[in-house]
Amino acid sequence: MIVLLGQTAMAQSSNSSNRTDPRVSVGVRAGYNDGAGIEGYGIVSDFAHGFPFAVRLGLSRTAVQPGSAWDARRVFINNNTNGDPEKKGRTLDVKFDLLAPVSLLSLERTYAYAGVRRSSFSGNFRFVGGNEDFDVTSTQWGLGAGLESYFPISSRVDFVINGGLDHFFAGTLTGHDTSYSPDGEDVNPREDYTYSDADAAISQPKWEPVLMLGFGYRF
Repeated sequence: MIVLLGQTAMAQSSNSSNRTDPRVSVGVRAGYNDGAGIEGYGIVSDFAHGFPFAVRLGLSRTAVQPGSAWDARRVFINNNTNGDPEKKGRTLDVKFDLLAPVSLLSLERTYAYAGVRRSSFSGNFRFVGGNEDFDVTSTQWGLGAGLESYFPISSRVDFVINGGLDHFFAGTLTGHDTSYSPDGEDVNPREDYTYSDADAAISQPKWEPVLMLGFGYRF
């Protein structure tokens, strides 16, 4: 009985030595992401023994230029030219990344990251005095990669610098009762307009440089 108890304790000790306690950090940062943007994120590392990457899930919101108001009106509504155009746009992005430590100059904590993106774009076009107010929307998958460095302010708080590049694939553009698809499956297209015309009129995400500064907190 004593021998069995001893062997069990040794096995439990050995198993516990192979386990790692997950490390969690959260943060917020702001800067440029094809427009003024803000992002919140959470990172988990050392959650699986031998897994070499940390994982991060982020959500960002960015104010963007939506495109040409006059071209959007022609492609999605009509050829009228009355009214004074006003426009605004935004993207909401969900980001999932894997992070790995790298050596860069003399920086102590720098990570390379890469992952997938899911973007929701919305552009609003309003013609004051022209009786037109409509949205053009799209959702897109994308990929991203970059580098970020952490500089400790205290034992738990870091100053974070992030730089990278995101690329988004073509998505269906929908506005009013019309949509244009990259595969040519358009719905109620105006005149002879095609997806290339809609894509030229609307500035949905494509190549998006990222430069953000923020703060992280380590639990």
